[in-house]
Amino acid sequence: MDTEQLDRLNILVVGSSNTDMVIKAGHLPRPGETIVGGTFFMNPGGKGANQAVTIARLGASVTFICKTGSDIFGHQSQQLFEEEGINTSYIFSDSEHPSGVALITVDDHAENCIVVASGANANLLPADLVKAEEAIDQADIVLMQLEIPMETVEYVAEIAYRKHKKVILNPAPAHPLSPSLLKHLYMITPNETEAEMISGVKITDRESAVKAACILSEMGVENVIITLGSKGALVYGAEEADFVPALKVEAVDTTAAGDVFNGALTVALSEGRSQLEAVRFACKASAISVTRVGAQSSVPYRSEVDIFE
Repeated sequence: MDTEQLDRLNILVVGSSNTDMVIKAGHLPRPGETIVGGTFFMNPGGKGANQAVTIARLGASVTFICKTGSDIFGHQSQQLFEEEGINTSYIFSDSEHPSGVALITVDDHAENCIVVASGANANLLPADLVKAEEAIDQADIVLMQLEIPMETVEYVAEIAYRKHKKVILNPAPAHPLSPSLLKHLYMITPNETEAEMISGVKITDRESAVKAACILSEMGVENVIITLGSKGALVYGAEEADFVPALKVEAVDTTAAGDVFNGALTVALSEGRSQLEAVRFACKASAISVTRVGAQSSVPYRSEVDIFE
């Protein structure tokens, strides 16, 4: 892919921006349990921001729409996005609500539990997006998640669909989706839990994953990618199913794995790669990210993904 072609890529991410407050501990606490001796650090995060940073580091042109508080976390986020080369023209500041924060515990097996205080993210409303319609006009692909109000996701999907843009939805965190939203999507990328909530099929093996993907397709989504954690990913489209294995690495933190996967997938699709090739590329990027601690701090650069085997 030459530089001139990379310069023409245009991806819009609409989503959340949080500051992650992370504690590494021997195990995840049970209800009522206090664990002493963990290591604490703060990182920029939020599913939308993580995906936007991934796209920027992998060489594509990305605009990010989000809402932050008029506080130190919001100001720091804006500065970091600009340093990553993300177009921040449509980042809104909220004087009434604080910036979003996430409290994350990561155990010795790289599993995590996360509690999010949405703050200004929950106040990113369709009225804001009316002011940012030019960003949708200029985008080739629109990528969203579910850490912002559902009405905003549905509004953007409908507008983008009418403008013949490809809308990719990473339906995380898990949430029921309306039939109209599903029909406005080019692609949906749930994990096993999210796919089960939307399709009603509990995923226990490859056969059940294909069944869930088939139901999602019948609900109106043309292309379905189900991420299966350490088992890789299912690529489902045009009534064909393929499995892409995950790369074997020593995981230390899976916090941003799904976000890196989605950002990398979108970049690869915007470069004209097939869905199968795009998922392979996304699996590589995601595998690198889980070997590092933190959300955006774990996101790899293009040169790292290109040489990773």
